[in-house]
Order: sequence, then C-alpha cells, then structure tokens
Amino acid sequence: MTNLPEINFEQERKEILNAFKGLMRAMKDRNREETRLIRKAFDMALEAHKDVRRKSNEPYIYHPIAVARICAEEMDLDATAVACALLHDTVEDTYITLQDIEDAFGKKVRRVIDGLTKIPEVFDENASVQAENFRKMILTISDDFRVVLVKLADRLHNMRTLGSMRPDKQLKIASETKFLYAPLAHRLGLYGIKTELEDLSMMYCEPEIYNKIETSLKSSKDVRNRFIRRFVSPIRENLLHEGYIFEIKARTKSISSIWKKMLDQDIPFEEVYDVFAIRIIIDTPAELEKPDCWRIYSLVTDFYQPSPERLRDWISTPRANGYESLHTTVMSPQGRWVEVQIRSKRMDEIAEKGFAAHYRYKESKNDENKFDRWITEIRDLLESADDNALDFVNEFKSNLFNDEIYVFTPKGELRVLPIGSTVVDFAYDIHTDIGNKCIGAKVNNRLVPLSYQLQNGDQLEIITSSKQKPSEDWLRFVVSARAKQKIKSSLNEERKIVAQDGKEILERKFKQFNLKFNSDNITFLTNHYGLNTTTELYFRIAKGKIDLSKLRDIDELNGFLQKKVVRIKKPKDEYGLQFPMVNTKSDTIIIGNDFNGFDYKMAKCCHPIPGDKVFGFISINEGIKIHRFNCPNAENMMSKMAYRCIKAEWKSDKLVEREAAIKIIGIDQIGLVNKLTEIISKESNVNMKSISFDTEDGIFEGKIKVMVYDTEHLELLMHKFEQVEGVQNVSRWDNQEKLD
Repeated sequence: MTNLPEINFEQERKEILNAFKGLMRAMKDRNREETRLIRKAFDMALEAHKDVRRKSNEPYIYHPIAVARICAEEMDLDATAVACALLHDTVEDTYITLQDIEDAFGKKVRRVIDGLTKIPEVFDENASVQAENFRKMILTISDDFRVVLVKLADRLHNMRTLGSMRPDKQLKIASETKFLYAPLAHRLGLYGIKTELEDLSMMYCEPEIYNKIETSLKSSKDVRNRFIRRFVSPIRENLLHEGYIFEIKARTKSISSIWKKMLDQDIPFEEVYDVFAIRIIIDTPAELEKPDCWRIYSLVTDFYQPSPERLRDWISTPRANGYESLHTTVMSPQGRWVEVQIRSKRMDEIAEKGFAAHYRYKESKNDENKFDRWITEIRDLLESADDNALDFVNEFKSNLFNDEIYVFTPKGELRVLPIGSTVVDFAYDIHTDIGNKCIGAKVNNRLVPLSYQLQNGDQLEIITSSKQKPSEDWLRFVVSARAKQKIKSSLNEERKIVAQDGKEILERKFKQFNLKFNSDNITFLTNHYGLNTTTELYFRIAKGKIDLSKLRDIDELNGFLQKKVVRIKKPKDEYGLQFPMVNTKSDTIIIGNDFNGFDYKMAKCCHPIPGDKVFGFISINEGIKIHRFNCPNAENMMSKMAYRCIKAEWKSDKLVEREAAIKIIGIDQIGLVNKLTEIISKESNVNMKSISFDTEDGIFEGKIKVMVYDTEHLELLMHKFEQVEGVQNVSRWDNQEKLD
C-alpha cells in the first residue's frame, strides 16, 4: 500500500485563500455588488468541494479558481461568468442542485450552470454521443455565450495540467482540443487562448517536433532580439518625434504555427521568414484610429520597402471574429522579410481578448457586429434538427476557420461570405425566398450560373423565378452554413409532402393484408428496409422504390409483423464492428505477436515502422490498421472515433523490413537520381520499392519508397540523402489516404 505524504491542512487553507485573493486582484475594477457575487460563489464552491482532491492530490477547489481567473484575466468576462466558473462543477460532482444555484444566485446563473452540466465531457466513448454532446454545447451559443466561454477556460486549464494524466488520455484530450476547441477559440477572437491550445495539443501529440522547434527558437533568440532592436530603432524615434503615444512589441510565432508553415510550404525551420512579427500599438481616439494607422504605415514604409502582395487591411473590413489590424510585410536592410502589424489599443484588446472586449466597444464602434452574423449562422445550423449529429460537428468545424470574401449588392451594400461562396450562398445571405427562387445572377453585369464562385469585390444582382425550387444538386457547391440549412429544410419539406402520399398508400396496403397500421408495424418495416426514419420509408413507398406486394413474405401474427429467427454467423460489437473480443481501453497490440486471433496491418496512409509511436484503429471493412501518432488521419480518428482506437507497441526483438516513403526536394542536376539510387543500393543495403521524380523550372521533387527496419535505419538513409549536392530538403512523406 502506498503511503501518501501527510497533508498540512492549515497550509492548504492559506494557499487556497491566496489563490482566491489572486482572482480578486484580477477583478479589481469591479463594483461592490460584483465582488460580493464572486465571494458568495467561492464560499459555495469551497464548501461543496471541501473533501474532493484532484489526481495530483491537491484540493479540487484549485481547478475552479484557476478557471475563474482565466475568465477574469485572459477573457475579461463579467462577474456572472466568473461566478459560474467557480461553480461549474458543483452540480455534476457534489450535492449542490440546480435549484440550490437558482435560490442563491438567480435564474441567469442557473441557466449557465445547467448548460455546463449538460456537457461534462464533450467526447464520450461513442462517436454519436460525442457529437450530440458537442451539439448541446453549441446550442448554448444562441442562449448564453458564457457557457461556451467558461467551457473554453475549463479546457485551457485542463490542458495546462494535462501532465498528471495517463499518456493515452493525454493524446485523446489533446486531439479533441486541436480538433474543436482551438478552432472555436479562433472564431471567438481569443487569439492568445487559441494559440496556447494549439501549442499544448502539439506538445502531447507530436512531442519530438515540438521540442525540436522550441530548441531552435531558444538557440536563435539572442540573434533575433538584436535584429529586432536594430529594426525598430528608426521607427521608434520617428513615432516619438511625431508625438504618438505607442507601444512596440515583438511577437514570436507560436510553435504550432511555425510547424504548419513548415508543412504547408515544405521548408525547414531556418526558411520560415515570419518567425516573429513587429506590433505597433497606438493610443488614439476612435475617430482617429484609421487615419493614424495609415500614417504609421506610411512612416514604416519610408524606412523599409513593402511587399504590395502582402498588405492586409483588416481595419476597413474586419475579420468575422472581430479582428482589426493593418498588416504589411517589409524588406529589412539585412535582406529579410519582416511582418509589421499596426493597430490601436482598442483593436489590440479585441485581438487578444476577443468576444468580451468586442462587445465592450460595440457602442462606440460599428454596431453592425460580425459576431452577431456568426451567431445567426450557428442558429441556422441548429435549426436542422433532423441532421445527423456527426454531420453537424463536421459542418460546424468547417465554418470555424473559413476565410471571408467581400462582395456587394446592386445598391453597394457590403456582404461578407465564406471563401468559395457561390451565387446561391449570396442569394440565401440576402433572404431565404430569394435563395429558394434563384435561377442565376449578373456578376459585374455578366450573366453567370448558380455554381459561379464569387471573388473579392464582385457586385451581384440575383435573378429569380417563381417556378424555381431548391435542388439536391445545390448542396454540392454551396459552402455557407445558412445556404446548406435552408436548402436541406426546403428539400425536407418537399419530401414530407411526398411522404404523406406514401403513408396513405401503406395504410391501404396494410388494410388489404389485414395488418394493423400502428407504430410497432411501421417501426418494424422501417428497420426491415434499413432506413433511419419513417418519413424516408413513406417517401420511398410514394416513389415506388419499395415493393409492398412483398409484405406477404414477412411473417405476421394477429396483424403484427414478426421477425424471422436468423442465426447470426459472426457477432458484432456495440459499434457494428466485427471485433466483439477487443477491449479498446485495456488491450494493447504487440506488433509481431498474435492479437487475440485478429489480423492487423500497417496503414498505407502513413507507413509506420519500428521506432514510430503507433496505435491501432478498428476500421469498418479492413480489420485493425496500425497508424503513426503523427499520421495525417490521427487527429480525426482520436478526436471523433476514440472508441475505435487501441494501444499498440512494437515487439523489440523482431527485425522486419517495413515500407517507408521519403520526399526529396532540390535543384535539378545531371546524375542526381543516379547518386540517390546508389546510396540506396550500395551504401545502406536498402531495398527500393518505387521511385518517381518530377522537375519544373530547374526544381525537382522526388518520392522514393524503401524497405527499412526502423526509424533509426530510415533517419540514417535520409541523412545520407541530405549530403548529396543539390538536395535542399529531405522529409518523410505520407499518402493522404482517406480512412474508413
């Protein structure tokens, strides 16, 4: 039996009070009534959690205090949200009831706590439950935004303290965070929280890459700081001379953002030009913000040559999450591109604290709020009550990171739409009736079809017809949540009308065969034909897709349809997969040994080899597949289908050749391919499966598949490739295969 260290309760009590005082310091600008509310919430939470401890053995109350402090300090939320953060686990984990909350704090606090209690953990063991719980959380966006914000703060603190969890739990939670929480923080304008969530997720999902980039950043810090001091010196002097009140910051790009750029552009760390950005923040009245920002842009470009292609004006047209700033990229005397961001103090606060700061400034700046537009889109998504919950999650996720385009109505009104939007998206953005009756449009006075993709600055005039109806085809090319929901809603209404005819046909047929027309028989028939809803059953009957004369072939007893007893050849587990003996929580596949009699094979999308961190994934049609943790599909599998993931390890004493793929980029030279193949065949004694090279404008890209024993063997081969003259970059290459 393990002896836990003796707890000094008096010391703990002092530390808890110190933590609470830290929270109150973060709330120093609040009035007496707000302070009283927070103290009352703390007293209730402290009493409720007094006998509960976290896995680290510290008192549980530290967690709600930390979440409340994130809400106050990093999100700048109101006292109600901070009080709810203190109370967020009481109803689920203690004797406190929702009625107790309402009696003590009123209906507003009860509503938020109720919303938080419905979603104790967004992701459960079952995919559809995961998705349904996430839908519940998003439902609260249109009810009370504070639920989602407190949940984000809760997740951020859990990620900061994830080190005490088991490795498999760390990976699961980190994958969920990267998949949904970080994009949600991005859309809410919480840039700092979004960045930290992405970095913490990467730290657990891809620790080797994370540590390598972190080390590179640390080793180049002194050189970077010297460069920054020299770069900002003339700008600072001129701003002082012009009499501006300002602050200049150097912001280092996050590790996850650097890695994304390295992947997207296929470049090493040393070639990421915007590892940092210079931010100039001016303290200026609202009416002078725009002209002052442009004056400072002019001043910066007096010293450094700007790149016209890299000018971004998010002051004239702010982004959907409320972000406003003027970005330019200029060339330094050392021949290095530097990004410069120019913004006011108000804009900077909105950029860092997002939603709450945006609404505080709403009255003084632009009442047409883009958050309101986004909330309207979410409401449109939520109206599709018949939609599959997984479809909803995917749809919602795709809308979180969408970039925008700016287009105009015939009268010159600006409309903001997701990038890739078509004529139909625009029509539905104007009005549902215009979308439903749209047959085409004039874009810049030129006739275009419904599927035409809009470009920035297009001016549209929609052409309608009273005879037009939405078509299923439209769903192939529309991108906005609003358009998709309205089209689906219209198609569903039409199906219901047709289904009504089918219902009458079935009722007559049941009467003819002396069958009872009741819910039991209808449900039986729906399941018999493998359909999800009775509406679909009636619709197919109306369209003649179901032969009702075959009702005679189904057993019946006293007017009730009966299921024939059929021997099941092979039992399935609760998820419909052919692996009833597998326990994904406790089982581990030792690669090289038999696994409970089940076959497993290496995934073709990432070609794992010994030395890679791996896991098993139960596919629907192809058995168990072994994937790398940094496989292109891993995030999707772990976040949405964790119940199908199983631990896997390599058997250390078995040497087996396995396939790995390498990508090589460099400057085309005579005899280069010959040098590479020589390395493979002679120096490394490696078997080559395939090789292909493409050359364009003097740059070659080669893809080679080889058979190696493990990651050490592969890295040795890659290192030898890097020594060849003309080779610029060598990396592991993944097939972007879709998983089932």
